[in-house]
Amino acid sequence: MRRFEILKRVVESYRRIRNTLRFLLANLADFDPAHDAVAIEEWLEIDRYILAFIRSLQNDVTQAYERNEFHLIVHRLHNFCSEDLGGFYLDILKDRLYPSAAQGLPRRSAQNALYQLAHSLVRLFAPVISFTAEEVWQHLEGNSDDSIFVHTWHALPAQDDEDTLIRRWSRLRELRSDVQGKLEEVRAAGEIGSSLAARVEIRAAGDDLDLLDSLGDDLRLILVTSEACVARAGAGENMTIHVTPSASPKCERCWHYREDVGEDHGHPTLCGRCVANLFGAGEARRYA
Repeated sequence: MRRFEILKRVVESYRRIRNTLRFLLANLADFDPAHDAVAIEEWLEIDRYILAFIRSLQNDVTQAYERNEFHLIVHRLHNFCSEDLGGFYLDILKDRLYPSAAQGLPRRSAQNALYQLAHSLVRLFAPVISFTAEEVWQHLEGNSDDSIFVHTWHALPAQDDEDTLIRRWSRLRELRSDVQGKLEEVRAAGEIGSSLAARVEIRAAGDDLDLLDSLGDDLRLILVTSEACVARAGAGENMTIHVTPSASPKCERCWHYREDVGEDHGHPTLCGRCVANLFGAGEARRYA
């Protein structure tokens, strides 16, 4: 029975890793780095953050390989796929990859980041899941004469402000986790279904207030809610999170609850941003 449980956990870990790699490949299917590359200065901030994060991870894993600490390598890479990607970055990214304008900067920025992630991860995984890494490499490069095992670690694009990005987004992730806990309470009480059905109001002070307020309308995208606002907490008041069901109608395409659903009479079931993404210049984003 003990051996069965160990094997079961290994299978679950491998499935998580494989599904993460499949997600990256699937969302790079229409991406050509020769034509769709975007200067890193134009990437959305969360994409630049994940690039900084993977650089730090790659450095740590490389050092672990030099020490032959394979148990640590597998643990770090699995947690990255499960928590940092699945539980955070990719969870937020889906709203850009699917509803956004196909050729718009928000989606192309995301794909540029995924391209760098895929090239880094497939190399880092190659010594421990060799056959899967080779399979991923063939899909990624499309060259049957090439092999992952004739390549070294991926050279990630350089950024000057990576330490700042990591500090800023590490705190945002902590605040987001607090909001997710509150959303789960409200969901368990039956007041909302998905988080997109919620309106979130955060009352904060000091650096947290400045951080959240700096995100503008992109805050709701980071929280994966349809509405989010920030207010100043009273003197001596701790940060509070208030969640209520959104009173706005639901867009049938992006599933966000928005007041502008139906404002375009030619598309009565769509919100304004979906109309812009489908028939206009696309929505503007800066952070997420």
